[in-house]
Amino acid sequence: MRKRLLAAVSAVALVVTAPAFAGGDDAKKWIDNEFQPSTLTKDQQLRELKWFIEAAKPFKGLTINVLSETIPTHEYESKVLTKAFEEITGIKVNHQLLGEGEVVQAVQTQMQTKRNLYDAYINDSDLIGTHSRLQLAINLTDWMKGVGKDVTNPMLDIKDFIGKSFTTGPDGKLYQLPDQQFANLYWFRKDWFDRPDLKAKFKKMYGYDLGVPVNWSAYEDIAEFFSVHVKEIDGVRVYGHMDYGKRAPDLGWRMTDAWLSMAGEGSKGLPNGRPIDEWGIRMEPGSCNPAGASVSRGGGTNGPAAVYAIRKWDEWLRKYAPPGAADYDFYQSLPALSQGNVAQQIFWYTAFTASMVAPKSAGNNTVDKDGKPLWRMAPSPHGPYWVKGQKLGYQDAGSWTLFKSTPVDRRKAAWLYAQFVVSKTVDVKKSHVGLTFVRDSTVRHASFTKRAPKLGGLVEFYRSPDRVNWTPTGVNVPDYPKLAQLWWQNIGDVNSGTFTPQQAMDRLAKEMDQVMARMQKADERAKIYGGCGPRLNAEKDPKEWIGKGGAKAKVNEKPKGETVSYDELVKRWKEG
Repeated sequence: MRKRLLAAVSAVALVVTAPAFAGGDDAKKWIDNEFQPSTLTKDQQLRELKWFIEAAKPFKGLTINVLSETIPTHEYESKVLTKAFEEITGIKVNHQLLGEGEVVQAVQTQMQTKRNLYDAYINDSDLIGTHSRLQLAINLTDWMKGVGKDVTNPMLDIKDFIGKSFTTGPDGKLYQLPDQQFANLYWFRKDWFDRPDLKAKFKKMYGYDLGVPVNWSAYEDIAEFFSVHVKEIDGVRVYGHMDYGKRAPDLGWRMTDAWLSMAGEGSKGLPNGRPIDEWGIRMEPGSCNPAGASVSRGGGTNGPAAVYAIRKWDEWLRKYAPPGAADYDFYQSLPALSQGNVAQQIFWYTAFTASMVAPKSAGNNTVDKDGKPLWRMAPSPHGPYWVKGQKLGYQDAGSWTLFKSTPVDRRKAAWLYAQFVVSKTVDVKKSHVGLTFVRDSTVRHASFTKRAPKLGGLVEFYRSPDRVNWTPTGVNVPDYPKLAQLWWQNIGDVNSGTFTPQQAMDRLAKEMDQVMARMQKADERAKIYGGCGPRLNAEKDPKEWIGKGGAKAKVNEKPKGETVSYDELVKRWKEG
């Protein structure tokens, strides 16, 4: 009798909570069949989607176009969330996916021509220095309070976004809304590192324990150990390092994504250091005017730490990576780990976690028969120039960006879609698909506590205080599209053997200063950069800067290797 009574009460509850508004049935269908789990209850999800339905009424039947790079998170948005959004709101979305270089090119073209190519972009927060200066992107802080107030979700909860500091300009205004976020971390085969025979052999050869490398000396020793001394595990030729070197735009990101700061180039302070950031660009505290990249102007792009960083990248790629890695690009090198023949990677983007947890049946040789990873991720080791208080690595924060060149009605419709795909209704499920967290509430959701053992340390990292040491490109970079393209061309000349690391970085620093000099003239003449364009220092003898407030002076570049137990590391994370 009691069971029948409870069933009857439940049935009544279902009737009570059934949608009583137009579009509610479609919303409930998606909540029940797709948008689980969530940090919201189903009633709260329904309330949030009801707001979207009402706010979207003026734009029903409109087709909008948005653009993002091709990663699993955006594939899910393009294939699934566009369909959900259209059924719920009546707004059709063409969510196009391209390579990151092509996305940056499209953003740059729309800024230069002021023609509306796309109604919104998921554009890396690396452009925050560009957007906050050029003022061609919408200032979202003012937009949400002003023209866009009627289409701003009251349940958006900006404070919940873990990357909001990355998308905030020097003026304290929010210019972009994070959609996906991932770090570059250290990746290693924990099953190999735990083998007693390999541990004993490493300890005998190098004098310290095989473990997670704390510094680059240890990483180099481990790379040599597996490539040169171990060579084969279970009948498979193995290597101690993986990277890429193909002459293409993504080789530039490989370096601007904080490789120089990992070596120790740059100043202390988060997110990006003042006066010198991870690109080597100098900008004094309290100023918004970049003063130069060359050591002779007080920058660090061609200083000892930066040159060391490039030299080690080239050296390790040739000595310890699998054959052909020097010809890989970004998209080829990272999934290559699933072949199961690499011991570690110093520079691994967590955006590829989704592919690395694919089942063994899908050809992934880095999980066991139960689907648990044989690998782990951990904080990146630092180079000999690094000092406590510096950033340690890079975090990508692909973020929604609206432009003033987009007609207001289309901009409003696109803003609705942008908020929908990061809403609390959708975010936990989307994060389970793409594993690129943007909300703190999602990272801490019980479903990720349960799933954490199968994600190789991703959840532990994003719940740890360490995550703040990984930041995107910051505001010292005045115009990302114009300067970023210089990197891959110059670094590519190191890989080809045309230039030495010092020659390549000297040329890169000089070219960056030349481009910034043109920006300075444009800003002085027409305030193109809002008065925050470069104001280059006069050149001096580099000796007047090195070790005296400019680039760091040369240090011992091969200190003793240092490692830490992974289990102790995770314990520290959990203890906060």
